Amino acid sequence: MTYTPSTQHTSVPSPRGVPDRHIDAVRQATDVLYEVVEELDESAVRGDSLLPGWSRGHVITHLARNADALVNLLTWARTGVEHQAYTSRTDRDADIEEGAHRLLQVIRADLDSACQRFDTACRELPAHAWRAEVSAPKGQPIPAAKVPLLRLREIWIHLIDLDAGIGFDDLPADFVREFLDDAVEQFAGRVDPFAIEVTLPDGTQRGWTVNGPDSRGSVSGSASAVLGWLTGRTDGSGLRGELPELPDWI
Repeated sequence: MTYTPSTQHTSVPSPRGVPDRHIDAVRQATDVLYEVVEELDESAVRGDSLLPGWSRGHVITHLARNADALVNLLTWARTGVEHQAYTSRTDRDADIEEGAHRLLQVIRADLDSACQRFDTACRELPAHAWRAEVSAPKGQPIPAAKVPLLRLREIWIHLIDLDAGIGFDDLPADFVREFLDDAVEQFAGRVDPFAIEVTLPDGTQRGWTVNGPDSRGSVSGSASAVLGWLTGRTDGSGLRGELPELPDWI
């Protein structure tokens, strides 16, 4: 299975606000996702992912439904008519549970169709619509221009969850800082303030204060180790400092 957008994408100067860099990165991440899924057989897709209670089939189905959810947000931005990402959390979970038990070839075809729909929605969105405000799947208001970054993060984090050879060290170096920005935002209002000092893939240092300026401690380490811990995928071993207890990743 090879990712093939329905028309050839050409790199040209973008109108202000069009997130071509993120759209291109989503296409590249989708290629990696297809390669990983292509290597799975029926037994492997029924095997456990790194997410408790989810098989690899659940993860792949979630990635398909996430693509459709984000298409809803781009439709909202294009038309001005509200289209929430999911009708409800209950419906979302039911769709994933039902879809996870299909034949592997059906799961693959569904993933391919959903990824193509997302690419088409990005390609056809008028430049002005990227500035429209929509609601992210978790409810916070965002500009439509952030939607491709949400998709990019979703693909890479769940590639890791598939437990099929992709780890946090494989994340695209150019986007690790943005993934960390997003991870830090997830804890707004949900944890006592603390500071993070991260060594990015290019060797530079970057700091964040989680949930406010008055930090009560500091955690430091490599970008991959910090991301693994913030997203609840690792226990933080190898990080320095006193690690606060984090609420569940949402």
